[in-house]
Amino acid sequence: MHNVTSVELTRDCEAIQIPIGTPVTLPAGTPVDITQTPRRHLQPSTPKADCTGSQPRTPDALNFCSPTRPERRRAEETVPQTEGPVDEKLVWETLKSCYDPEIPVNIVDLGLVYDLHIEPLPSGNSLVSVKMTLTAPGCGMGATIAATPSKSCLYLPGVEEAVVEIVWDPPWHQSMITEQGRKVLGIE
Repeated sequence: MHNVTSVELTRDCEAIQIPIGTPVTLPAGTPVDITQTPRRHLQPSTPKADCTGSQPRTPDALNFCSPTRPERRRAEETVPQTEGPVDEKLVWETLKSCYDPEIPVNIVDLGLVYDLHIEPLPSGNSLVSVKMTLTAPGCGMGATIAATPSKSCLYLPGVEEAVVEIVWDPPWHQSMITEQGRKVLGIE
């Protein structure tokens, strides 16, 4: 399930060291091995550190694939594209594009997402609230894993705010992995 592709960075690349979660900048020209590529998630590995790419800015730096969608912008520059109701199906699809950096299964199929709520705001746009857990309470990547779905949802039409709350009840267990996730992991 893990494809390995060696590339050289075409520009400086922001990344997060795994498992401690320290932000790093990998300079242009650094050789990296792409060790995990599930649906737009890229995990560069260098001789010094395993990292997770900072999406959506990483793909062009890796000279590996084109940016995910041309209309996507950096989260801090994002404004809602349209007003009106948010498509819940599209929110779930977006959550399925978010991954735990150490596991090649999206957070939905991994069973980490417990609840999704879309609330209309006075502006005509919406607030997306997600309750999710992590595979372990001591996960060093918890903040990064929680930030990814929040930032990703901000790209959706009609989403003005996106909040992710990490909860621990019920505790996550492998039985929460979907059938699709189990296939990817080779459990069944």
